[in-house]
Amino acid sequence: MAHEFPASSPDPLGAVFKAYDIRGTVPDELNARTVHAVGIGFGRFVLSQGVPDKRVVVGRDMRTSGVELGRAFSAGVLSAGLGVVDIGLASTDLLYFASGRLDLAGAMLTASHNPSSYNGVKLCLPGARPIGRDSGLGEVQRVTSEVLAAAPGDGGVADAADSERVEHVDLLDDFAAHVQSFVDVASLRPLKVVADTANGMGGLIVPAVFAGLPFELEILYPELDGTFPNHPADPIQAANLQDLRSRLRLTGGDVGLAFDGDADRVFLVDELAEPMSGSLTTAIVAAAMLERYPGSKILYNLICSRSVPEIITERGGIPIRTRVGHSFIKAVMADTGAVFGGEHSGHYYFRDNYRADSGIIAALVVLEVLSRSGASLSELRIPFDRYSDSGEINTHVPDPAALVGEMAELYRAMGAKIDDLDGITVDLGDWWFNLRPSNTEPLLRLNLEAPSGPECKRHVDEVLGLIHRLAGS
Repeated sequence: MAHEFPASSPDPLGAVFKAYDIRGTVPDELNARTVHAVGIGFGRFVLSQGVPDKRVVVGRDMRTSGVELGRAFSAGVLSAGLGVVDIGLASTDLLYFASGRLDLAGAMLTASHNPSSYNGVKLCLPGARPIGRDSGLGEVQRVTSEVLAAAPGDGGVADAADSERVEHVDLLDDFAAHVQSFVDVASLRPLKVVADTANGMGGLIVPAVFAGLPFELEILYPELDGTFPNHPADPIQAANLQDLRSRLRLTGGDVGLAFDGDADRVFLVDELAEPMSGSLTTAIVAAAMLERYPGSKILYNLICSRSVPEIITERGGIPIRTRVGHSFIKAVMADTGAVFGGEHSGHYYFRDNYRADSGIIAALVVLEVLSRSGASLSELRIPFDRYSDSGEINTHVPDPAALVGEMAELYRAMGAKIDDLDGITVDLGDWWFNLRPSNTEPLLRLNLEAPSGPECKRHVDEVLGLIHRLAGS
């Protein structure tokens, strides 16, 4: 039975169409009827782009609502006049690979690291080209709204499962071979790797990618279970790394890998059970890519550590700073020809991966660097690990944009250097911070970096104190 939106919610799509994707709770924000309309909207948008191949490749993660929503989305695509290539259960980076390899527009049914009550859709054009709010997602939202308004439903939608215009394709082995092509397999040495896939899609892709490699692999929570019975699939939160860290200490593992729900992001943990930030992994991978492609351009987003552009420059590369978010980074990568880009949040983009992000490619590159070095990961990280960072600190405020403006004026009066590429980045010499409004909530996101842990804590307290004072809290 299709769910009806309450009359008190005149624009329910405004809550689920985000800056880069579609995401909401099931069934009150997203349901089969809504996702069917999204399929129609996306199908029409794809056709408007004049693509030569009138098919859309569709994958889904392990969430319990994924089967119904995936079929509803595919039915919408079919009703818009396109065919569907269904790759079934997939990680988001496997879907991007499929879009690139098959040169088809793509859709991934996932809510990434969000809790089990959520689902969503990530969309791309052929070649895994990104779609964001200003590059097609707004148009998809407009058509979706029109479809829902024109046909208020009181029931379900057509099921695409038996349509002759739906092809079922298995690309997992091809994806695994593609990931392995980013390293010299012969240079890999036996290492004990513990991967926490958190009952997410890493449980499917990690064994396939590691098959035949000289690693001793142990997987924590490999069962695909969209209820996330063990812990949330959100590895940027330190609490969700505790099981992996404990297992590394117990088994003497060399490397820990923590994947999010749709397995496109990864965070690493060294053999001393110390986590590595996305910036640190970005710096290590950037150095490896510059060995392979000397003098190349490397992207990093503006909340990455200062160590990232320092290392890129030291290794002979050209650092290019970008906004936060995959649609921005992929566009800059296309414009500049950069070979690699990284985000502090654990997204890593590769030119030779259709400019799409893949956590498992980044993980394998680090394992190759580690194999070649003969060192432990705790030793390998030392020259890359130069500063202390706060992590992302979120603060609820009534008017985030206004408060960012007030903070800019305060620090400008203090003589700080400020730029507004994405929120404000305030440079105070030996320490800096970025303050950005959330795209979807009344939140301010603070990221701060300083030379040491005590200095970082002191400056965080200073900045948060000002935020609370200006917000009147």
